[in-house]
Amino acid sequence: MIRLFHVSDVHFGREDAAAIAWFDALVHAERPDAVVMTGDLTMRARRREFAAGLEWLQRLPVPVTVEVGNHDLPYWNLFDRFFRPYRRMGKVERMVERPIDLAGVAIVPLVTTARAQWRLNWSKGYVSRGALRRTLDLIAAVPENRLIFIAAHHPLIEADTHASAKTRRGADALDALAAAGADAVLTGHVHDPFDIAHDVDGRSIRMIGAGTLSERTRTTPPSFNEIRVADGRFDVVCRTMSPKPDEVLERERV
Repeated sequence: MIRLFHVSDVHFGREDAAAIAWFDALVHAERPDAVVMTGDLTMRARRREFAAGLEWLQRLPVPVTVEVGNHDLPYWNLFDRFFRPYRRMGKVERMVERPIDLAGVAIVPLVTTARAQWRLNWSKGYVSRGALRRTLDLIAAVPENRLIFIAAHHPLIEADTHASAKTRRGADALDALAAAGADAVLTGHVHDPFDIAHDVDGRSIRMIGAGTLSERTRTTPPSFNEIRVADGRFDVVCRTMSPKPDEVLERERV
C-alpha cells in the first residue's frame, strides 16, 4: 500500500506549533511514501517565514513536493510580486512543483496562483492556459498503470466549505484533467477537508481538499489528509489533532 500525507496551509508566521510537532511526529513514526504540501507555506511571503518553512520541510524524512499558494507571493512589494515573485523562497524553490513518481502513483503539479487578475481579490484561484497545458503535457508523459494525482493550491470547483476559491477557468481545467486521465486533484486554500467526485463523460475525478496546520482554522481542528492507495484504488482519511478518531472522508458527488 502507498500512503501519502497531504498537508496544506501551514502559514509560517501564523503556524500552530503544536500542530506542526504533531504532524512531524507522525511523519517520523509512520514514514509515508511522500508528503504533498499544497500551498500557503507562509503567511506574508517574508524571508523569515520561508526560512522557517524550509527548516520544517527539511526535517521531513520522506520525498516532499510543494505548491505555491497565494500567501506565498509577495503581499506588499508589488515590484517583487510582478517581476521576481519567487525570489524570497530561496532553497524551498527546489521542492516547488516537483513531480513525484511512485510505484503506481504519479503526482503532477498545476499552478493556480496569479501575480495579478482582472478582479480586486487576487487571492482567488486562476488557471492559465499555459499552466494547464504544462500540466497536461506532464500527464501525457506519465507511464501507464499509474494513478495520477494533480497537486494545486486552489480547489478548481467550489466545495461546501466556509471559505471559497472562486477559481477562474477551474471547471474547464477539471474537465480537461479528467479527460487526460487524472484521478484526483489535491488542494488546500479553504482550510477545511473535503472529498468530491466530479463526473466528466462517464469518468470520475475527485477533488480532495486538506485542512490547515495553522492558527487560522475554520470548522475543522488542525488536520491533514492521509491518502491510502492499493490495487488501483484509494481512500482519503482526515486525521485531526483532536480526541475524535480519524475519519474516512465521504465522497460527495457533483
